[in-house]
Amino acid sequence: MAEERLQKLLAHAGVTSRRKAEQLMIEGRVTVNGKVIVELGTKADPARDHIKVDGKLIRFSNRQVYFVLNKPTGYVTTASDPEGRPTVLDLMKGVRERVYPVGRLDYHSEGLLLLTNDGEFANRITSAKNHVVKTYVVKVTGALSPEQETSFREGITLDGRRTAPAGLKLIRRAKNPWYEVKLTEGRQNQIRLMFKYFGRLVEKLRRVKIGFLELGPIKTGEYRPLTAGEVARFRQVLKLDE
Repeated sequence: MAEERLQKLLAHAGVTSRRKAEQLMIEGRVTVNGKVIVELGTKADPARDHIKVDGKLIRFSNRQVYFVLNKPTGYVTTASDPEGRPTVLDLMKGVRERVYPVGRLDYHSEGLLLLTNDGEFANRITSAKNHVVKTYVVKVTGALSPEQETSFREGITLDGRRTAPAGLKLIRRAKNPWYEVKLTEGRQNQIRLMFKYFGRLVEKLRRVKIGFLELGPIKTGEYRPLTAGEVARFRQVLKLDE
């Protein structure tokens, strides 16, 4: 690698998106050869310079990797956890590259989770402006009324901000029914909070699809690499090569 702006290097390494890397720099959390860097135009060469975030050396690889994991409940979707709970990275045994989860699934949720060391890919998948649809199946404590279903689809106000329009379909009628939910945004605990707004609690939540990619037959707790065709299709959808 030649010299590149630090925020671009950090995104390439999978540390975070470029925008969030800039915030890390502003906060004084990035060093190059022991010197704190806050100037956003600063460049570095990862082949020559020692780049650290929060004191941890960042290792760079020219090989970008992409995985899909069937996340079980009881794992946090972070690289580490201050409470000592297991993280999704504990499930990525055999992966030599330093990968990070794309977006989040909360501790009690399960299903499809992407992991990669491509920071720009991760940023575009999670950005609401790219309209990548995430599909979930959700079991809740009681059916919504037709009026509540309409409100759910059109958007409700959570923490002072209106949610984006959402897909909602009853897929299993029962005392505790199952719904299919489709979102293009990903606020923390959004689906749980949306059902709670209508007086329903989520008993089970599983993500089954991101964009065109379905979870498929991957067993709980296991992962597989994305195929070259899947990566190419995502890059096309996300306009990464433009």
